[in-house]
Amino acid sequence: MNVAQVAAEIFKREGVTHLFAYPLNALTESCAAAGIHPVIVRQERAAGNIADAVARMTSGETVPVVACQHGPGVENLFGAIAQAYSEGVPMVVVPAGYARNQSWVPGNFNSAVNFQHVAKHCEQVTTSDSIVSALRRAFSIARQGRPGPVVVEVPIDMWTQDVAGDLVYEPLPKILSAPDPRDISATAEMLLNAKRPLLYVGQGVHYSKGWDALKKVVELLEAPVTTSLEGKSAFPETHPLSLGSGGVAMPAAVNQHVQDADVVFGIGASFTATSFGIRFPTQGKKFIQNTNDPSAFNRSVPISRGVLGDSRLALEMLYEELSDRLKGKPRGLTAEVAARIKSQNDPWLKDWSKYTDSNAAPLSPYRVIRDIQATLDVSNTIVTHDAGSPRDELSPFWKSVTPLSYIGWGKSTQLGYGLGLAMGAKLARPDKICMNFWGDAAIGMTGMDFETAVRFPMPILSILFNNFGMAMEFELMKTSREKFKSTDISGNYADWAKSLGGFGLRVTEPSQIVPAIKAGVEATRNGKPALLEFITTQEKVYSTWTHKYGS
Repeated sequence: MNVAQVAAEIFKREGVTHLFAYPLNALTESCAAAGIHPVIVRQERAAGNIADAVARMTSGETVPVVACQHGPGVENLFGAIAQAYSEGVPMVVVPAGYARNQSWVPGNFNSAVNFQHVAKHCEQVTTSDSIVSALRRAFSIARQGRPGPVVVEVPIDMWTQDVAGDLVYEPLPKILSAPDPRDISATAEMLLNAKRPLLYVGQGVHYSKGWDALKKVVELLEAPVTTSLEGKSAFPETHPLSLGSGGVAMPAAVNQHVQDADVVFGIGASFTATSFGIRFPTQGKKFIQNTNDPSAFNRSVPISRGVLGDSRLALEMLYEELSDRLKGKPRGLTAEVAARIKSQNDPWLKDWSKYTDSNAAPLSPYRVIRDIQATLDVSNTIVTHDAGSPRDELSPFWKSVTPLSYIGWGKSTQLGYGLGLAMGAKLARPDKICMNFWGDAAIGMTGMDFETAVRFPMPILSILFNNFGMAMEFELMKTSREKFKSTDISGNYADWAKSLGGFGLRVTEPSQIVPAIKAGVEATRNGKPALLEFITTQEKVYSTWTHKYGS
């Protein structure tokens, strides 16, 4: 077999079923011959974004593969790899490279060099016999520890070269490491002695499939739970001990507990400081951190105890330790904690009802979100947001009830990311309603790959908030907006979706919202992607830190 054929066979052994690609790359043909379905996108970034969601929906057990052309093709993929790196998402990227005698010529894009700061590992294959060891390293590095993208560049003069000998390759499954029992014991003691403990759940719980163990610990300890955007849906947000998720925007109870907690236990969380996540004050607090990445310790907050290891194993060990200390019985604090959460959130929800219950036109995005959540079977829905307003409008009010039903993100905030995530979620979980919320700025970045969803097909439900402007920039671009209308954008996206072969519907009145949702869902059930375009107000209102409730 030649290099391309060997690579395709390795992908099959790794459980890869789809190749996310844009021509030209020899892997498109070798994978198709091996029974791996090429998914050809309209723009390389979408290939990486779709792969991203496939990895998340399988908790990193499936490491997807992305391939593209050398030079401008892989240059166009850079944003998707950077986004996956920031979010800790495993994938193997195998771009073509310039021929070996040209790969170091100034001006020729060298992936092994240029991706080093946005990938866990980069290398270039320079001999045919090294393809096996290179891909063995790639899948292992992508999957183990904190996940992330790995780049293996194959020069175009390498693909057809023969690989000597029989292929010897065996996938290495994810290796789990348990924490030191002494750290678990100390964690239990700190949590039980805390006056106001807070559990902060990150994406590591999703990757470890630690959802059941988390729920057992929460209900025994009777502590309130909040999540990062990436950790959202790891704990049911309808549970009386759930505060909701935190980001730029958050429920009142999240902010209040973040301020008041004396011990914060981050589970599968890096605590990385970001403008798009919870900003923990450190005065008067002690932090415990569970992670499988030791470089995350003391990164942004000073920790009193580190719990290094897999989140599910850590939670299972912690449950046993707490159960031993509490004789297997909660202390009877749930009603008190739940009442406090309710007392904080009820006034906030009442105040925000003027938006969630608004009958105005143009529409309030919060009214649209309320009606969508009330109309759909949330337990059978996977939802993601886009950068900017859709994220900050959706995350505080959407209550996830099942694991991996919300794809949250925010350390990097590339516009248009959500479309590929919804498509990848639908590919991985075809039985679910897979939905992305985006704005009229985001659709301009990756919108043409809605046609990919039509062509494949991947029947997603795409929710577009169109307010004909970049509302987040109104204040920052006040002069240019007033003098040159620099924040104005426009389009009839429902008609555009129909022109690409999808289902499109424009909604302008509150009474049309629910019928439109039902029509969109029906279209997806018939195998057609649907885009519902809601004409929304330009008023910028978020449930942020500056809200009068502090949320």
